[in-house]
Amino acid sequence: MAPRAPLVSFGLEPLPSSRNPNSSPAPKLYDSHDDPPQKPWHHYLPLCGTVLLILAPHPSLLYVLVTYHLQTLQTPFRFATHLLATYTLTFGAFSSLIVCVARDPGPVTETPQSEGDEVGLTEALMPDIDFDNPGGWCRKCWAPKPERTHHCSTCGRCVLKMDHHCPWLGSKCIGHRTYPAFLHFLCSVTLLAIYIAIISASGLWYAFNNPYNMNDYTPIHELILVFTGIIFTFVIGSFFLYHVYLVSTNQTTLENISPFFLLKHLPPLPRTGHTLSDPPLEPELSGPQRRLVKDAHGAMHLYDVGWRNNWAQVFGTQRKFGWLVRLWCGGASPGDGKRFPRNPRAEEMLAKLATELVKIDRNE
Repeated sequence: MAPRAPLVSFGLEPLPSSRNPNSSPAPKLYDSHDDPPQKPWHHYLPLCGTVLLILAPHPSLLYVLVTYHLQTLQTPFRFATHLLATYTLTFGAFSSLIVCVARDPGPVTETPQSEGDEVGLTEALMPDIDFDNPGGWCRKCWAPKPERTHHCSTCGRCVLKMDHHCPWLGSKCIGHRTYPAFLHFLCSVTLLAIYIAIISASGLWYAFNNPYNMNDYTPIHELILVFTGIIFTFVIGSFFLYHVYLVSTNQTTLENISPFFLLKHLPPLPRTGHTLSDPPLEPELSGPQRRLVKDAHGAMHLYDVGWRNNWAQVFGTQRKFGWLVRLWCGGASPGDGKRFPRNPRAEEMLAKLATELVKIDRNE
């Protein structure tokens, strides 16, 4: 009879299964010091679609600029101005896109451990440690999880101040080190769409008023560019304005759409007199308690320290010519992405929320 595998192993390497000697070893967890796991090739197909959508209007745009401004109006200065403005915005969009795809969104580096700091068996097996608290540990990466850090199930890792996972940018996360570049990308694409729609609409208006002076195919290209610019302006522009609101209130997308993140920040609840966990869990909340949390989430932004300071946390810079990087590609947010000042009224409102939750639980 083959010996049984031990229930608990303190070795660094996973033990092979004794029942099946040919079984493959357990998958290795992602370490912040290792290179990120390689994504399959099909994860980059949406990124190719993003690039094609940005480049698709340019053949028609060049045709309109040449036939309308050079051949019809004979205004080379206006032609050069429109050409320079269009490709400056295009260059800015691709610069920030490269930053979002190539840069790590926010690695969670492990804290170095000295030789004398050893974790005892009792501390390692303590069941009352809650690793989900802000500034705790990630159960999946088994690594430090600073405040506002979230684990991305698609990337298989934790990201500092994670905003969201974007499949259109090479299936990458938008985090602390890429969020300004992401906003720069949205702004550049929106301005490019608006600019193309305006110059195409002006040419289309001229074609209606002077039908015999225009090329037969130019109005068709102008009409397509106008509708394309309007669609991109509404879609990407709405997304950009939403993120302007998030920056102004110091929220991430995950924090904005998930009001129950507040539960992890509640102060300690009373030990007796209620049936809630400490901190409370979303599934155990009743209907009135869930509505209370959603109302508190709408009335209180945990990290809102004023719109000026909120924007400084994203686009602030201490370099002499740091604003050039912001205009070029957006860059990265200042700071280490692990510590953030809180709203001065946050502790008071969180304490009030905890009291109300316990009160509702006692009355039910």
